[in-house]
Amino acid sequence: MRGLEVQAECGSRSADVAVGRPELVQRFDASPEQAAAWNALGSRSGSPMQSYSWALACVETLIQPDDLQVVAVGDPTRPTAIAPLVRRRRGMPRLELLGVDEIHEPMDFLYADPAALEQLAECLIHMGLPLFLKRIPARSPAVAALRKAYRGHGLVLCRPVAGCPYIPLTGDWTRPEERLTARRRGDLQRARRLAEQIGRTSFAVRTPTPFELAPLLEEAFRVEAAGWRGRQGTAIRCDPVRGPFYRRYASLACQEGILRICFLRIGGQVAAMQLGVEYAGRFWLLKIGYDEAFARCSPGTLLLVETVRWAAERGLLSYELLGSTEPWTRPWTAHAHECLLLAAYPTGWQGMVALTYDIWSSAARRVARVARGRRE
Repeated sequence: MRGLEVQAECGSRSADVAVGRPELVQRFDASPEQAAAWNALGSRSGSPMQSYSWALACVETLIQPDDLQVVAVGDPTRPTAIAPLVRRRRGMPRLELLGVDEIHEPMDFLYADPAALEQLAECLIHMGLPLFLKRIPARSPAVAALRKAYRGHGLVLCRPVAGCPYIPLTGDWTRPEERLTARRRGDLQRARRLAEQIGRTSFAVRTPTPFELAPLLEEAFRVEAAGWRGRQGTAIRCDPVRGPFYRRYASLACQEGILRICFLRIGGQVAAMQLGVEYAGRFWLLKIGYDEAFARCSPGTLLLVETVRWAAERGLLSYELLGSTEPWTRPWTAHAHECLLLAAYPTGWQGMVALTYDIWSSAARRVARVARGRRE
């Protein structure tokens, strides 16, 4: 993994713990060597958001090349820890996790062991910029490592933010209807009857080859745009930021054989879609959508039931709903992976100015919310 060296030492203890000088990686490509080095660390997390494909899709579609600030420590060809960061220039300059601001899914540092993680945390202090890590897993050892590294060298603040809901597929989830309340089961039965009145219903999970991908992806995104997201202009087809990302990541995941495109058809027409990946023995739900022409028979719910059943029958460990807890996820699970917003301010003028800016910005947002509440 080649890059530009960070022009800063890692502090007085760096000579004792360093395996190599830190590097600032500013070039990403699809080389097998770089991907293997990244995935050797990212696979420990069990999350596709820690994979090289996810990072590569973020780099290629979401950021300007000069903003990439991925910090790696250890042997340049086999790093022992990586911080996938970007430099944000709006407001106060700061370092944030790659892609989280745009895609909103949790990310974390990658590391081989606690010592490498501590070395990485110490190196980040000496970059001199504040850290603003949105939706880092609350159980991540990186939280403790950063707190330890900043002790006497700055300030670390944490607060809970929305977690990611998931269904642990323990017990028998091959009959997911039985996990619902009696009222929800009744709603599901009515939805099925309404769908059958329109026409035959069928369900499929596709693992497309690269040759098959384009038409399947277009069909999935067409269905998503046929719902409320299309009206609001937030569907993949309409989104100039997230649209290219999901297309690129879908292509990379397809090449790896982990992409899953799920369809529910009613009367021969696609009524609902899901875009996901099967990774580390789990199903990860990335995008959902349905055609509002079929809204009265709740096609999104009918498809969810079938994909949960499919995941359970495959013996997967969990069904990762991703995003955050919403009304449509609550009937299915009370479980969520807890997340934090971590802000770290190093000593020095940049850290103090950023802290002051964030305090005033937070206060201004609270005042605006109160004012809106009074007007309403």
